[in-house]
Amino acid sequence: MDHDYRDHYPAPLLMISGVIDACLAIGGALIVIIVFSNAVFRGFGPDLSWSLEVSAFLMLWVTFLGAAAASARGVHMRVTEIFAALIPNRAKRGLTLVLNLIVAALMVSLIRFGAHTAIHLWHEKTTVLYWPQGLLYASMPVGIALALMFHLFNTYLDFTGKGPDAQGQISEGEEHGREGLA
Repeated sequence: MDHDYRDHYPAPLLMISGVIDACLAIGGALIVIIVFSNAVFRGFGPDLSWSLEVSAFLMLWVTFLGAAAASARGVHMRVTEIFAALIPNRAKRGLTLVLNLIVAALMVSLIRFGAHTAIHLWHEKTTVLYWPQGLLYASMPVGIALALMFHLFNTYLDFTGKGPDAQGQISEGEEHGREGLA
């Protein structure tokens, strides 16, 4: 079932999601271009000394921004799907809320840890481009903060009945759960 929440987002959230998607497309394309170009240059002699640093930076930023994009689409694995066939439908709402709060608390912890690490390492420079190491580590708190924003809004949509599941569709897990209760 499709859990894409973006159709239910207000304009500012939709714009942020679009900017993230554009950054992912550009970042992914740059990674491919840089790594391929470095391989070609290496075949003819010297490689691009900066390519490893730039591609590592891009890879981390694409990874954590990708987590935010996945959150906006609702495509992260839902722990409730594991239990869907084991618990009654009326208990799923409470379980979903508890699990969403646990996920949010974990995200806050990752944001705090990532921000602390980025700040602590900001004064250290990379070996080739002399970029701040903290910029590399800032990808985690930034990406997870964006994912948290989407996660909290998705939780709000789910519990107000305005999310993608509210249109009378039953997820595959819920369908199996109902069969087990019949």
